[in-house]
Amino acid sequence: MMRTVSTQEIENCVYRLARRAGLTLTDACRNALKEAERCEQGAAKFALTTVLENECCAQKEKMPVCQDTGMSVVFLELGQDVHLTGKPLRIAVDEGVRRAYADGNFRKSICDPLTRENTGDNTPAHLHTELVEGDEIKITFLPKGFGSENMSKLFMLTPAKGTEGIVNAIVETVRSAGSRPCPPVYVGVGIGGAFDSCAFLAKKALMREVGSRNGRRDVALIEEEALKRINALGIGAQGFGGKVTAIGVSCETAPTHIAGLPVAVNIQCHCVRCEKETLS
Repeated sequence: MMRTVSTQEIENCVYRLARRAGLTLTDACRNALKEAERCEQGAAKFALTTVLENECCAQKEKMPVCQDTGMSVVFLELGQDVHLTGKPLRIAVDEGVRRAYADGNFRKSICDPLTRENTGDNTPAHLHTELVEGDEIKITFLPKGFGSENMSKLFMLTPAKGTEGIVNAIVETVRSAGSRPCPPVYVGVGIGGAFDSCAFLAKKALMREVGSRNGRRDVALIEEEALKRINALGIGAQGFGGKVTAIGVSCETAPTHIAGLPVAVNIQCHCVRCEKETLS
């Protein structure tokens, strides 16, 4: 039996998620930063203390937790037993973003890639829609700042590179980024698929809770090894040196061609903002 949902509900949900995400870190991110603060000393400890105090001020004053309020990335899992009514889905999502960024006094950062003319309302959102079974709609809002996005990389490895090549690609991406993505970073990794879908997997990995592990043991081992090697780099919080350069590495996989091993590394700064809601 089909369930009818007005896209107005989706618009309102995107609005709520965007408003919340702009003001606060995820619980898992906050906990990871607190743990890093306990481990560090000197300038790195001071940087982490300041980051945590900043979030407290942002929530108290209802101000953005980071001045880069990001590109609005929206993941929407649409149940195949849902019938949408009302305005087109794309328009509803963008209207939710437009309202949230205006009401939240969030910086509008989206512009034409050539003329650099700002759209003025942070739209269009970067919308990913997946059709899944069931009659629910799961919506995730991920504001993605570009200080970290600009440090991301895509590798088209040969299969012979294997897991060692994958880990090397992840670590090299973080090493070459240095302090620029505002570490300690959260690293999303896509393994497999094709040129385009691999990058999507890396972005999707950032939706996972910081500190979580992939259900596949071989993939979880890649996450653990990459995190260990990244933290051995000594870049530390805000580049001040220290034990914690990354608070997590999350990998997502997809089948690929026998001739390829795509690996995408999507860097997220310490300011992990991600809100989710299910319309059921």
